[in-house]
Amino acid sequence: MTTVRAFEERSFNAWPACQTVLFNGWLFRMAGGYTKRANSVNAAEPGASFEGVRRAAETLYARHGLPAVFRLSPLAPPEADRELAACGYALFDPTQVARASLAAAAEHPSISVSSTPSPEWLDGFAAANGVASLHRALHHAMVRSIALPSAFATMHAHGEAVGFGLAVLERGAVGFYDIVVNPDQRRRGYGRALTCALMHWGRTEGAASAYLQVREENEAARRLYADLGFKDFYRYHYRVPGQTGAQAPVPSGQGVSTS
Repeated sequence: MTTVRAFEERSFNAWPACQTVLFNGWLFRMAGGYTKRANSVNAAEPGASFEGVRRAAETLYARHGLPAVFRLSPLAPPEADRELAACGYALFDPTQVARASLAAAAEHPSISVSSTPSPEWLDGFAAANGVASLHRALHHAMVRSIALPSAFATMHAHGEAVGFGLAVLERGAVGFYDIVVNPDQRRRGYGRALTCALMHWGRTEGAASAYLQVREENEAARRLYADLGFKDFYRYHYRVPGQTGAQAPVPSGQGVSTS
């Protein structure tokens, strides 16, 4: 559980919310409704009591015009899931966190990696990932606010940028937060090449392992990452308002998940 907590902390740091409220061992994260991870309630400590958390979260998120979305990792106590289910919250987006060694990582000649996101990278990344125009300013601000060492990768083919990747390094592990390829350029091995290039970057920066989150329903992505040595480590899922008809925050739509 100590290791799970360390990886949860890495993920919070790597994909920062615009606002965070601490409540009895839980984090209430808000970012204007863009991505579930940045707009959800998360346990920050193993077995943190859920008493009073649901009502406090519902009040706070309603104040900001957002649905109360709960992301339940192994740090959350079982009673949290039971209470939310009993109150009509629907289970949503079960996801696996997977880890791999960086021993076999290799760079790729068609991929450039920068330590800062250029305007071209941000725009290309958002377009490939299907980020709606109304969310792009917020998306760009969130990416620029990442405080830790980061890699912004661009895959080039035939003179144009066709894929993008984001990696964040902390405490000897590099996390992948979106590997995306332009829709008309998919199924050509570009996603695999981007992942390998970012694994190589992590190794050159001193990391020993890589991690990512991938939705359980995305079988193609899970096969790809398994082939690269990623093994499931732990699972999380969301509980979203069901009976009220409220919509969950906007997810990202690729294999590696910031959601």
